[in-house]
Amino acid sequence: MPVQVAALYHFTRFDDTAALQGPLQAACDAAGIRGTILLASEGINGTIAGDAKGIADVLSYIRALPGCADLEVKYSTAPSMPFNRMKVRLKREIVTMGEPDIDPRASVGRYVAPQDWNALIEDPDTIVIDTRNDYEVAIGQFEGAVDPKTASFRDFPAWFRDNRDDLLEGKKKVAMYCTGGIRCEKSTSFLRKEGVEEVYHLKGGILKYLETVPADESKWQGECFVFDQRVAVKHGLEQGSYAQCFACRFPLSEDDLASPAYNEGVSCPHCIDQRNDEQRARYVERQKQQKLAKERGEAHIGATVDSASKPDLELSDASWEANFPKGLNPEQEEG
Repeated sequence: MPVQVAALYHFTRFDDTAALQGPLQAACDAAGIRGTILLASEGINGTIAGDAKGIADVLSYIRALPGCADLEVKYSTAPSMPFNRMKVRLKREIVTMGEPDIDPRASVGRYVAPQDWNALIEDPDTIVIDTRNDYEVAIGQFEGAVDPKTASFRDFPAWFRDNRDDLLEGKKKVAMYCTGGIRCEKSTSFLRKEGVEEVYHLKGGILKYLETVPADESKWQGECFVFDQRVAVKHGLEQGSYAQCFACRFPLSEDDLASPAYNEGVSCPHCIDQRNDEQRARYVERQKQQKLAKERGEAHIGATVDSASKPDLELSDASWEANFPKGLNPEQEEG
């Protein structure tokens, strides 16, 4: 049977996340689940994978946490386990925006069901904004959406403030979307705080849209980047066609893989000019150790992405890289 993958998030108040961390880790380990769950005072965010019973057991445990009874989950499958280990981490935010006064529990945009999304974004009074990062937008987005070209979600507030007048000129509505909905919870709350009233966001994110809207009715172009080893998914949440660079985090097309700049685990066309000889030498050694571990039937859990490509990472915590052999975004922005 394929591995079940569950993407989840919920905004609620946790007074003592440290007290929740150990028991939640133990519940995941007992259920044989792998992935990452982030806990912060504002709530929970994560993606986990395992068999259906294990996933159900962990979700039941999470729903029993304070304020989490209404936890929503987006399910998909993977042909093999997309994570190396299970880690419950404590963070300041469950998705990092860097705006301390934003609280989606107090004010948020209007939810739009996937089946109603097409009509909204086709409305000439609507501007559509993609709240994801540049490497995600590169492989797929909705027709006509604005790409902020941000490298991190924490860049979004400054981008909006700098471009607000041009973005809103002649528009009455702002529609925003992200992978699973969590970034839109914060971005719509942010716009409301900035005085924008008619703000909408796609309920359940791109994942729910690709799951429920038939391909022949879809306004989605390309594939959707996901934060696990599947790299991307297509309509019906089938695994996509992209690989990912071990040295940076950029998704790689077939043309990228055929490029002379691609050297597995060492470089790709997107980072070949952004790394020095010393860094590439480390990547070569890392790739060698990974190959040797695979031959021994072991999992190589050393760091697999240079920290320079992930400025938001808490550098003292190497466990993040250990969880993701393909170098995924340290902010766990899916969910």
